[in-house]
Amino acid sequence: MALDRKNLVQLGIMVAKANPSAPTSYSFNGESFSYETLNETLRREFAELAGSYAAYRENKNYIFSIMEEIISDVVPKKVAIAYEQFAETKVFKQGDKPLFRRKLGNSRTRAKQFITRVGLAGVYEVFKLSAMEESFEVQTSAIGGAAQIGFEEFLDGRVDFAELTNLVMESMDELIYREIGEALKASVNQLPPANRVAVNGFDEAAFDRLLTIAAAYGEPTIYCTYEFAVRMIPQEAWRYTEAMKAELWRTGRLADYKGKKVVILPQGFEDETNTTKVIDPGYAWIIPTGADTKPVKVAFEGGTLVREVDSNADWSKEFHVYQKVGVVAMLANNICTYVDTELAGQMETWYLQDTVQNVVVTK
Repeated sequence: MALDRKNLVQLGIMVAKANPSAPTSYSFNGESFSYETLNETLRREFAELAGSYAAYRENKNYIFSIMEEIISDVVPKKVAIAYEQFAETKVFKQGDKPLFRRKLGNSRTRAKQFITRVGLAGVYEVFKLSAMEESFEVQTSAIGGAAQIGFEEFLDGRVDFAELTNLVMESMDELIYREIGEALKASVNQLPPANRVAVNGFDEAAFDRLLTIAAAYGEPTIYCTYEFAVRMIPQEAWRYTEAMKAELWRTGRLADYKGKKVVILPQGFEDETNTTKVIDPGYAWIIPTGADTKPVKVAFEGGTLVREVDSNADWSKEFHVYQKVGVVAMLANNICTYVDTELAGQMETWYLQDTVQNVVVTK
């Protein structure tokens, strides 16, 4: 029996949020199911709605509305979870001003703040609320993704709308992650000179000095990519405990640096070739947990929109998905940044082919 709209949306959200590789049972309608069972159920539901051209033509607006509801629910929450410790994510209704508030003042725990915006949005407006608080608007712009499905592939069951939905959500996630990284990078020069270091490689003494500055405002947390983290290793061998040695052997990095938590930023790629990264690996951010506000603001305005572009000559179909998003970085003088100039800007992945093509084989 086909699921009603409410249960179909709930199933789609659950599948989109689930980790396919985790041996976890998921509860749906009071029963426990594996990821494979849930995913196959979603496949069958979409196939029933669009298993033939006639069925697809009749049901496509309903299918699109289901996809819009799933993506509108999942994407903002995925971004919020990935960056929850230093990014504030809000969802606003279409047409509402995406406003964020910040406190004013000069106390030790209320640092002077700077606002930087790049990429998606334009200038911002500031609205004074009181002597101790103001709000500012984050302008949003449309982001989107497109995917193509061959009609014969769809009828044969080789491609389905569940895969399409997940593909589009992943590409939108990565675009937002890149905007967050670009906003942070653009704000570096607004920080006081004492709060930023840019050197070739990892300079332990310089990094520790930044930790000391951030620690004056709260307990520092270090945010960086995995590529940066594997270099962020204390040099003196006597510092390593057996547990640290085992951790380095197992993961290549340390979960803590001198007692300070290290959070690995999610890395992605611009397309399926896995050649261009979305987060610059050369930047590390040291942010005290005692900061008044989270330095990154992400605004989602309105819901997701899905539409079908005119069919191609081979009857393949293109689907475009749009969502209005704005990203702003609001840094303060309690935040520090370290730039490894050797890693910075290294957005291309390493190719074995690039190395072996110059090797000369001799007998």
